[in-house]
Amino acid sequence: MGGLKDELLKGIWHAFTALDLDHSGKVSKSQLKVLSHNLCTVLKVPHDPVALEEHFRDDDEGPVSNQGYMPYLNKFILEKVQDNFDKIEFNRMCWTLCVKKNLTKSPLLITEDDAFKVWVIFNFLSEDKYPLIIVPEEIEYLLKKLTEAMGGGWQQEQFEHYKINFDDSKDGLSVWELIELIGNGQFSKGMDRQTVSMAINEVFNELILDVLKQGYMMKKGHRRKNWTERWFVLKPNIISYYVSEDLKDKKGDILLDENCCVEPLPDKDGKKCLFLIKCFDKTFEISASDKKKKQEWIQAIHSTIHLLKLGSPPPHKEARQRRKELRKKLLAEQEELERQMKELQAANENKQQELETVRKKLEEAASRAAEEEKKRLQTQVELQARFSTELEREKLIRQQMEEQVAQKSSELEQYLQRVRELEDMYLKLQEALEDERQARQDEETVRKLQARLLEEESSKRAELEKWHLEQQQAIQTTEAEKQELENQRVMKEQALQEAMEQLEQLELERKQALEQYEGVKKKLEMATSKTKSWKDKVAQHEGLIRLIEPGSKNPHLITNWGPAAFTQAELEEREKSWKGKKSTE
Repeated sequence: MGGLKDELLKGIWHAFTALDLDHSGKVSKSQLKVLSHNLCTVLKVPHDPVALEEHFRDDDEGPVSNQGYMPYLNKFILEKVQDNFDKIEFNRMCWTLCVKKNLTKSPLLITEDDAFKVWVIFNFLSEDKYPLIIVPEEIEYLLKKLTEAMGGGWQQEQFEHYKINFDDSKDGLSVWELIELIGNGQFSKGMDRQTVSMAINEVFNELILDVLKQGYMMKKGHRRKNWTERWFVLKPNIISYYVSEDLKDKKGDILLDENCCVEPLPDKDGKKCLFLIKCFDKTFEISASDKKKKQEWIQAIHSTIHLLKLGSPPPHKEARQRRKELRKKLLAEQEELERQMKELQAANENKQQELETVRKKLEEAASRAAEEEKKRLQTQVELQARFSTELEREKLIRQQMEEQVAQKSSELEQYLQRVRELEDMYLKLQEALEDERQARQDEETVRKLQARLLEEESSKRAELEKWHLEQQQAIQTTEAEKQELENQRVMKEQALQEAMEQLEQLELERKQALEQYEGVKKKLEMATSKTKSWKDKVAQHEGLIRLIEPGSKNPHLITNWGPAAFTQAELEEREKSWKGKKSTE
């Protein structure tokens, strides 16, 4: 909340300063009443019009200073502000109050709307002290951002030259001086008005509207599953998408939190450069124009989610805070350095006084030294005469000593020659001992190697014998298994032979049964033919008999078609006759 209050105070300070027409630091109560009413309206702060009129009623106290207005501003407006108002509308209101009075009348390369955006950016980058200024470090940061947005190269030498000509009496530029600096095109030479305007708008979107990235991409619908081009705008906790970049027709939002994630997708459905944004209740499939844009968007969204997890502010706000902290640190170091310089200067003055005292003492000492020097020269002449006598005597003694030294040198040379011979003999003896030691070491190494080889040969022999026994056992086991398999094979061949014989027997029986079936079938056909011819003869014969024989006195059988042609006794007689004939056949 403290950061929001500081941000609002900067815009209100501009408005208050603009209402101070005679630069006395005071504003009339009627103007402050209108300003307060407008602030409550824009900031959506509930207020009592009666209390407002009562507080700012005209009396003999006259206009109110900035310090006198601050208690009312804090208590009745700033402490009630919630983060639910339109910041652009608030800034536009404050800008309207101060632009006509302060904006330069000379023609500028930028429009008034661009100047308004520079004014808002100035409030964002300016120091938290009044009157508001923007320091050279922040000016350089802003100009670099604008140059980068225009696609140009940053001219560091040109800015360094500008800093050299900077007024040393000022710590920075006011907002109107900054607007004039950008508007006169000093750092945008070769760029047209449209390019400069687009650059200001891009920096304004990033620093003020917290737009981390924006651009056209294709989005897959949730209902109709069709792909539509949308203008996407990434902010610290939301991705909004519109029909076009004019931001007039908003189609939806993607709310980001620490549980969201973004991941690339393989190409499908004829779409390339795909990636997926997973949220709590929805997923969004998006297609970028190329691989570079896809990677940039994935990285930007991933960084935004990471910042949400850490609870960190947007990168540009965090960078601004770091720059301010660095400036505070450098200022503290500079103040400490100035304090140390003052201490050193005071210490230097003390040293100068001490040196002056020492100089006087040295002058006194020099006069005393001159007298002593005169006495010393006199003493030196006396000593020189005495020294010449002593020198002659010393020369004689030195000559004698040189002769003795020459003799001793000859003896020493002989002694040294003997020492060198002994050293040569000692070196040769050392070499012989070293050769002997090396030979013994080689002999010991060979002996150990032979012992190791014998040990390895013994282990190998034991291992080979073990392998030989295992091989013999395996051969015996294999022979037994081979014999068992041979017996099984013989038994299976015998069983197979018996099965083949049974199969042949069954085949033979099947053929005999088939032949019998054919014979029975022929007999049945012949019997059927004979029965038919016989029935015909019987029918004919019975008809004739019925014509000759008298009718039976037994009761006739009644059938479904009327009286029967034969009696029951006649039918039984004929049935016995037929069975007898059939048995004889």
